[in-house]
Amino acid sequence: MLLIEDEAVLAEQVAEGLRDQGMAVDVAADGLDGLHKATANRYDVVVLDRDLPLLHGDQVCTALAAADGTARVLMLTAAGEAADRVAGLTLGADDYLPKPFVFAELVLRVRALARRAAGAPRVLRRAGLTFDTARRVVTRDGRTIPLTTKELAVLEILMTADGAVVSSEDLLERAWDEHADPFTATVRVTLARLRRKLGDPPLIETVVGAGYRL
Repeated sequence: MLLIEDEAVLAEQVAEGLRDQGMAVDVAADGLDGLHKATANRYDVVVLDRDLPLLHGDQVCTALAAADGTARVLMLTAAGEAADRVAGLTLGADDYLPKPFVFAELVLRVRALARRAAGAPRVLRRAGLTFDTARRVVTRDGRTIPLTTKELAVLEILMTADGAVVSSEDLLERAWDEHADPFTATVRVTLARLRRKLGDPPLIETVVGAGYRL
C-alpha cells in the first residue's frame, strides 16, 4: 500500500504500525510525489491525506480515479464533517477516516479495501488450507498454523493468485516495501520457512525461472 501523508511523525508511526501487521508500505510526503508513486507502481490501497503540500489530496484523488486503476483510496484527514466525507467520496475515494483515528480501525479498513482491490473473499480456501484474512488465522485440515506477518503476507498473495505463478520480484514488491533489497534472499528464506510450517504434502511449488505457485 501507499501512504501519502505530510506529517512526518504520523506517517512514520502509521507506516511502521501497518508493516507490523504484515503490509508492505511505501510513503510519500507530498501530493506530487504521492501521485507519481501511485501511477508508477501497483498498489492495493492508497491512504491519502487531504491537506497535502505541492498537490492537494483532492487533486490526487481525482487523478487516481480518472486513471481507473485497481487501487482503493482511503482518505485520512482532519476534516471530519459530513460534508467533507461526502466531498471526498464524490471525488472517487472508496472510504473516509477522520483524524484522530483508532489505529485498529485503520487496519480493518485497509484490509477490507485490499480484499476489494484483489477481488478476494474474506476467507481463502485451497487444497485443505483455509486463511481467514480478517482474523489472520491459517488452518490446514483443521490444524491452526502459526505464521509470522511476512509469511502471512506471502501466503495471502499466493492463495489470491488462485494457482497462477507469482514471481519472486512480485512477492518482494507486494509483501515488503520500496526499501527492500532486490538482490536479497529474503523471499527464498521466507518461502522455505512457510513450506516447512505448512507441512506435507507440500503445497508450494517452485516453477524454475518463473516463481512460485500454490
